[in-house]
Amino acid sequence: MDLSGLKKQSDFEWHILPFGQMRVPAIIYAGKDQLLEMDQKVYEQITNVATLPGIVKAAYAMPDAHWGYGFPIGGVAAFDPEQGGVISAGGVGFDISCGVRTMLTGLHADEVFAVQKKLADLLYHNIPAGVGSTGLLHLNLKEMDKMLSGGAQWAVAQGYGTKSDLERIEEHGRMAEAKPEYVSARAKKRQEDEVGTLGSGNHYLEIQVIEEIYNPGSATVFGLNQGEVVVSLHCGSRGLGHQIGTEFLKLMVTSAPKYGIHLPDRELACAPLDSPVGVQYLGAMRAAINCALANRQVIMHLIRDVFAEIFPNTSLPLLYDVSHNTCKMEKHQIEGKEKNVYVHRKGATRAFGPGHPNLPPAFRNIGQPVLIGGSMGTASYILTGTKDGLQKAFGSACHGAGRCMSRKKATKHWRGSQVIGELEEKGILIRSRSMRGIAEEAPGAYKDIDTVIEAAEKAGLTSKVAKVKPIICIKG
Repeated sequence: MDLSGLKKQSDFEWHILPFGQMRVPAIIYAGKDQLLEMDQKVYEQITNVATLPGIVKAAYAMPDAHWGYGFPIGGVAAFDPEQGGVISAGGVGFDISCGVRTMLTGLHADEVFAVQKKLADLLYHNIPAGVGSTGLLHLNLKEMDKMLSGGAQWAVAQGYGTKSDLERIEEHGRMAEAKPEYVSARAKKRQEDEVGTLGSGNHYLEIQVIEEIYNPGSATVFGLNQGEVVVSLHCGSRGLGHQIGTEFLKLMVTSAPKYGIHLPDRELACAPLDSPVGVQYLGAMRAAINCALANRQVIMHLIRDVFAEIFPNTSLPLLYDVSHNTCKMEKHQIEGKEKNVYVHRKGATRAFGPGHPNLPPAFRNIGQPVLIGGSMGTASYILTGTKDGLQKAFGSACHGAGRCMSRKKATKHWRGSQVIGELEEKGILIRSRSMRGIAEEAPGAYKDIDTVIEAAEKAGLTSKVAKVKPIICIKG
């Protein structure tokens, strides 16, 4: 990225002052070296976001930001419905409510290493993964609508998990005001056999060892102990979410002129929040959030069954589940007043700090668990939100390492079998149905997760609690 258009606020905060049609500044949280390595498209996209009607405060890009569809991945923006604010399907993303869920095991790494291959094979056999993968559940239209309305609460009612899980999930496992009637028949058809499936791409199931503790107090509250094993799951709303995104992007492009919206980029297609298109998308998008929450809840149940087969006394309590790729109405301070605004987080994780009323009581004094997934074979992090972060970027943080190489380019650099062999030498077992998928997700295709986390912490967005490293990774 060319830095000439940026004003340095601090070593990890850079501003782009409004120019052209920009209504607010754009702010990028990153170190100088990270900025220099970022695609220039991040600059173009985040300044385009700053032109949208009703945007408040600023358009933000996280340290893992890279080129996306409309919004950069790692983009955050909030819109005021009283000021003509809009909802953008490109500002949510195609994999609606893709997110990370982390479970505790209480097992020491030595116990898991003793059965590492058996555990990897059982998980691979029992957790459906890959393009077009189907699960054990088949939902008719009536049950589909119940799932889209009920989310993880629906899954628990079906026997997948317990009510205690729901306290550790955003929105208590159910996004209110979901409208299954605004989800197309085609989207529902794509999802009828996909609940409880991992999917493909960067989605994964990992068995991880807690390698380092940075904040012993917060780690104790979270139930994290160095040398113990946790399980992390990364997936979203599967084909249903993708179909909703595809359909509404087309609808928003064609309807924008009717609402007097000038789009600097067709991919920024949006609609007023109070318009028929905006209302329909919000209802469908919330249904997709529930789909993702139900999906992760069912998969967690399957994971618990596998662990129970090998470790009968292990219950795998849920630490937390947090989504990226969402738009939610939240209360924030805007020009000294508390207002309801619609916060888009695309490839960005909610990271509320200590004292926030939306957090479970167990975490309210220390802040929300922020789960940041690494790339296959590299570390992941467990962080907390900060009080400053709520003011800086609506309580948001990065969501991963961020790609530095396209999938197509990655397949020219690595072979899947090569990546599997290299990781096995490091003690990491990979199980996947796609060698091409493994090559596309090679660790070298992503930015350095350690520097991304450092930037997020030094920018004041998050605070480190623990670092974990994978020992088993199930990929689609």
